Amino acid sequence: MTDSSARDFYDLLAPDYHRIFADWDASMAYQASVLGPLLGPGPHRVLDCACGIGTQAIGLALAGHRVVGSDLSPVAAARATAEASARGAQLPTAAADMRRLPFASSVFDVVVCADNSLAHLLTAPDVKAALAGMRRVLRSDGLLLLTLRDYDEMRRTRPGAPPPQVSETSEGRVITFQLWHWHEDGEHYDQEHFQLQPGDGDDWAVRVRRTTSWALTRAQLTEFVTAAGFVDVRRHEPASSGFYQPALTARAAG
Repeated sequence: MTDSSARDFYDLLAPDYHRIFADWDASMAYQASVLGPLLGPGPHRVLDCACGIGTQAIGLALAGHRVVGSDLSPVAAARATAEASARGAQLPTAAADMRRLPFASSVFDVVVCADNSLAHLLTAPDVKAALAGMRRVLRSDGLLLLTLRDYDEMRRTRPGAPPPQVSETSEGRVITFQLWHWHEDGEHYDQEHFQLQPGDGDDWAVRVRRTTSWALTRAQLTEFVTAAGFVDVRRHEPASSGFYQPALTARAAG
């Protein structure tokens, strides 16, 4: 991963990330409600190691879990803490690279890494370092929860863009879309993330952020997770889980 690329991407996106959703609070509550059953009976000590502005972390905190957040973007992490406080929840956060988690060993029941965040790690050593760190901070038999796009299909078809998202917000209509530029290796792609917001009069304000991702297949992800010391690897498809991305859960081996 190019640290500056991913960090700059999310530093720039942090003030506007909530605009992807027509109702961010409703989305937080819904995501917590569908992720909760994957975590099992709680409350749990949860680390969201790619917390962003808190979309999963705040919802889980409001659902009664004791959540700590970390994110490569200090701007996003700071906003997550502030947004949680505004909603009556506690969410301590740290600006931290998931490959170098600044937490003691065996202190969390659950580690969450959602919203395709693992894909920003662009090499096998990067992914191995991150998963080893997640295993280290989990207690024995603790749960790992990852969510990632369905890259098996994308690697076959190499789409140039996902469908655009149109949100009717209190500030007007916001359009979010991406362009994907695939590398010759067929595994990595550059993203151009566009957000069109109401401007002055009939004009649009256009914001563009850029970063790179690694389209990890299910087999690759399972191999990395198993090698990091996890067992009982399970897949959870959107049709059954209710979450918008495929999810993977695994248990930290004793």
